[in-house]
Amino acid sequence: MSRPATDETLGMALGFVAVAIFAGSLPATRLAVASLDANFVTAARAAIAGVIALPVPVVGRRPPPWRELPKLGLCALCLVAGFPAFTALALRSLPAAHGGVVLATAAFAALVDRDRPSSAFWLYSALGAALVVGIALGRGGGALQSGDALLLGAVACAACGYTWSAQLSRRLSAPEVISWIVVLALPVSLPLSLVWRPADLGAVAPLAWASLAYVGAMAMYFGYFAWNAGLALGGVARVSQVQLLQPFLTFAIAAALLGERIDAETAVCALLVVALVFASRRTRVDAPRTAAAQA
Repeated sequence: MSRPATDETLGMALGFVAVAIFAGSLPATRLAVASLDANFVTAARAAIAGVIALPVPVVGRRPPPWRELPKLGLCALCLVAGFPAFTALALRSLPAAHGGVVLATAAFAALVDRDRPSSAFWLYSALGAALVVGIALGRGGGALQSGDALLLGAVACAACGYTWSAQLSRRLSAPEVISWIVVLALPVSLPLSLVWRPADLGAVAPLAWASLAYVGAMAMYFGYFAWNAGLALGGVARVSQVQLLQPFLTFAIAAALLGERIDAETAVCALLVVALVFASRRTRVDAPRTAAAQA
């Protein structure tokens, strides 16, 4: 059974909004780790999100969704701890734009969900992935760099976390899912932020603090409102393809903030990937079967 076209369209639109927010995460993280310890950035971004989210379950007067706590805990492990830690460590040695390219492959790992894409969908996805990986290798001098191993860890964490949070968003609201994820992590993230804080707070560049605020509030929290809702509406397989556009948005942001170069080859590849994403939109992806449908 396919999803309604209106749900898929809205899911794709929400996914693009989220990807645009996420695209700024890697350049902002690179700016933050230039003046702040990577461990502190990892803990502090989660603590910022947790403090912002804390009133959401409280104001809503909803008890914790006890049956979902194990999966929420796994999401927190992947998205609050694993992904930010691997990313921050990798970007101490890699350019932000390069990190954006490798990160896009998380879209395919997210297919551990029960969506059933058609052969045509897989073809367009494979072509898009080949273009993205080709750009990554080109920017790495034709070979993977040492920091890419850390980024592969980030890819694995993001893929699992995205899929599980999307499944949860079919039963809970998208804001509620990400709110509980970061709130459950708060007893760990907040103390670690205090332990790993800079010895001299005043010596940290204001731009580093602003970058940390962005990754904590936007990339770690508000971006997931749109992302989880988009994946739940349009399906993990379908909406994850929008993430193939993230590297090129990251290139543009990195060029503006960090002075990293965008060449003609990258621009052409970006246009081709956009075309492939739109082409995959016309292919068939069957939605997961519900228990009722299976019966």
